[in-house]
Amino acid sequence: MSSQQSKQRRYIYGPVPSRRLGLSLGVDIVPMKVCTLDCIYCQLGRTTEKSVVRRDFVDVDAVLAEVADWLKEDGRADHITLGGSGEPTLNLRIGDLVDGIHAVTDIPVAILTNGTLFYRQDVRADCARADVVIPSLDAGDAAVFEAVNRPAPDISIEKLVSGLATFREEYAGQIWLEVFIIPGVNTDEEQVEKIKKLSARMRPDKIQLNTAVRPTAEKGIKAAARETLAEIARQIGSGCEVIADVAPATCDRHRERVTADVLSMLKRRPCSVEDLCRGLGITRDEAGRQVAELGDSGLVDTESRGDKMYYRARSRAS
Repeated sequence: MSSQQSKQRRYIYGPVPSRRLGLSLGVDIVPMKVCTLDCIYCQLGRTTEKSVVRRDFVDVDAVLAEVADWLKEDGRADHITLGGSGEPTLNLRIGDLVDGIHAVTDIPVAILTNGTLFYRQDVRADCARADVVIPSLDAGDAAVFEAVNRPAPDISIEKLVSGLATFREEYAGQIWLEVFIIPGVNTDEEQVEKIKKLSARMRPDKIQLNTAVRPTAEKGIKAAARETLAEIARQIGSGCEVIADVAPATCDRHRERVTADVLSMLKRRPCSVEDLCRGLGITRDEAGRQVAELGDSGLVDTESRGDKMYYRARSRAS
């Protein structure tokens, strides 16, 4: 890939390894951080614009051109994933993006969404064009939903659940429901039972339990123990799996995975610390530490452009 091509990539990043999606090319289609929720556990930090208004946020032709260029240069991924720095279904043209990607590749398209806008027929129609839809449900009742997800005024847990239940009736593709587990908040038996009943209304193909492995929007959000996740999976029953990496060596393995993700991005384009934070959902401190250590190891070069520092993976010939 030429330096000029690398500089032009504004919307895609990776591919990066994903536990659920294999090697995933990310497509960022909403500005940081426009969302319908302000979840206490979000790894991207606090929501800066809480909204339910769908808008044409990005140049669809420019996004599709980047995907087409990537397909010519590399094109190896298990999924192309629409998500990024906010709630992707707020993008008014997400359906056009899915269709445009399908027109140029057979790689399946996934949508990472909080599921809050699926009460809208237009959102359901747009997302039905994707191959995999991954929504979220983090609460069993309105009180916990308000406490954990801090929704925009027009959003309720009933709208979320009924919207996704309707979507299941209309959609033949895969729905993988993510449940983010927060110790002491949604881990008691009564709350888990409520989550189980609500998820049964949505009839997902999988229920996937996750927990905090990266810094969160609010301090004090801790990872659930592996034993807790296993017990919740048992209580929810068939089709429920733990996707969070919370084995004893989590810290080391997580750091190694982040390093691999950073290198993957820097091999494909020069990035600033802010680009790495935005693309990988890591904190500024973590991104800075990563590029410093990679630089000390001789794996990354730096270059200054104006008042910004950019990092690029060093080629083997260097």
